[in-house]
Amino acid sequence: MARTLPPVQAIRAEIDALFTEGRDLVEVIEDVARLGARLIIQTAVEAEIDAFLGRARYQRAAAITADGSSVEESTMRPGYRNGHCPTTVKTTSGPITIARPKLRGTTEKFASRLFGAGVTRTHALETLVIASFVCGLSVRDVEGALADALGPEAALSKSTVSTICQAIVAEYDAWCRRDLAAVELDYLFLDASHFKMHDGQRAEPILAAWGITTAGKPVFVGLAAAGSESTDAWHDFLTDLAGRGLRPPLLIVSDGAPGLISAAEQVLAPSLRQRCLVHRARNVLAKVSAGDQSEVKAAYWQIFDLTELGDDIKPGQQLVDWVQRRIDAFAKVWGGRYPAAVKCLLTDRQSLTTYLRFPLEHHKRVRHSNFIERTFGETRHRVKVIGRLPGETSCVSLVWAVLDRAARGWRGFTMTSTGLRILHDLRRALLQPPTQLHPSDDPALAPVTEAA
Repeated sequence: MARTLPPVQAIRAEIDALFTEGRDLVEVIEDVARLGARLIIQTAVEAEIDAFLGRARYQRAAAITADGSSVEESTMRPGYRNGHCPTTVKTTSGPITIARPKLRGTTEKFASRLFGAGVTRTHALETLVIASFVCGLSVRDVEGALADALGPEAALSKSTVSTICQAIVAEYDAWCRRDLAAVELDYLFLDASHFKMHDGQRAEPILAAWGITTAGKPVFVGLAAAGSESTDAWHDFLTDLAGRGLRPPLLIVSDGAPGLISAAEQVLAPSLRQRCLVHRARNVLAKVSAGDQSEVKAAYWQIFDLTELGDDIKPGQQLVDWVQRRIDAFAKVWGGRYPAAVKCLLTDRQSLTTYLRFPLEHHKRVRHSNFIERTFGETRHRVKVIGRLPGETSCVSLVWAVLDRAARGWRGFTMTSTGLRILHDLRRALLQPPTQLHPSDDPALAPVTEAA
């Protein structure tokens, strides 16, 4: 009969097997993160049991240690291991199951200092899991990082780390160079999230682009590190996308970063622009006293509430004008008490209502850039405990790995016959305007000359 592998060795074997199955890289990365969490937590639990009993697995009284010295029986507690029981732990990689050792013959009850009497969640070990995952992506010494915290048995093998790193770099490089000519967008979402990736420096942005295609399908378009959110940085980012074939979308959705706006208007000039209503709400409320914020917030969102119009809502300029009059009404009510807040609202006000020209069923998702922020949130949650990432390559690799995996679960947009007609008309007006005839091309427009 084949001997059952100890839990730690069994997990190692599962990790090594991942790279022999020919599966998709993104799925393999997620499984490595999950199995890495199991490996670290399993190793920590086994180490606690060793410390509690005063001896390692299979070690007996007066055993001889690796350095040749004997372990006195008096230093060991009575008791012995008696198999394992499955226990679930919640981590950022999802719930995982570890084999918790069972003890018999002990004179006192064992209580884990890592988990307590019942294992439900561990924050300290979760931090180590995230840290090892990030360090692995930067080709750092994962063995050293984990060995310092949990001992040498906790480390992933160097070959496994190397395989992960090489595969991620290759996949990301290919993704960054792919042809975008076949990607035709109606909506393009642009945003940035900041991460600390250089020692002693402030957090720096990673620029990102998502889109919704003309078929209503979500697509992860671009990702790149930058030194700042300047016009030059955004211009280079968007120019690269355009250079690989990306055509201007109908609508660009973003916050109010001046560099982003300027670059978008230069590179994607035909596109309309929608300013994120959530970001603008935060800007306005930042200039309102705490006692009035709830009332002002409600009044702000009332501006964009169309329920008063019932079923007669028709996207277009008339709807834009109606909401613009509501903005004027808001300014009249609050302008005396909070002039700075009202000035903030009125600045670039036309970009707050651009979405009203688009299909009604898309309004709630194209009037803000939270589509991006929620996805970035998963990445920030994974790295916030690290403090600083090991470097730019590590940071971009981690963000790409997380976002590329998340993109597979994004919801698309509903496309109705009415909505498709509206988008078609906008596309003709914005991206395919009729060519104006030159006077010399049309005899009717040619100048009249007098006969000699």
